[in-house]
Amino acid sequence: MSYDGAPAAGVGQFAGRHVLAEFGGIDPSLLDDLGFLRTTLEGALTAAGATICDVVSKRFEPQGVTVLALLSESHASIHTYPEIGAMFLDIFTCGDTADPELAAAVLRDRLGAAHARVNTVHRGHRMESAA
Repeated sequence: MSYDGAPAAGVGQFAGRHVLAEFGGIDPSLLDDLGFLRTTLEGALTAAGATICDVVSKRFEPQGVTVLALLSESHASIHTYPEIGAMFLDIFTCGDTADPELAAAVLRDRLGAAHARVNTVHRGHRMESAA
């Protein structure tokens, strides 16, 4: 099966940025607050221009939270470790409409992380339209 149609400008690009981050030195109570983390992730993604389709979350016993956001551009996730004041962050966006690095920076700042390690992986390739 082949596909010969060209996507509209800015839509359906097989290219994106995948931000993988680790934040530390965060107040453990914030990392165990499911409502705060959902709201904070949603706010960071919106500030970065992402389109949120759905958000699911889970608080674990005795501690820890996972929040997953389904985006029109792809996805984002948080996994927290309150016992050590740390968390993992994963944001992948396709195309140019959202800025995953900005979302990560907003989240880092709102959480007051003392330490951050952020890596961006450029994925896919840009499709050139036929001339």
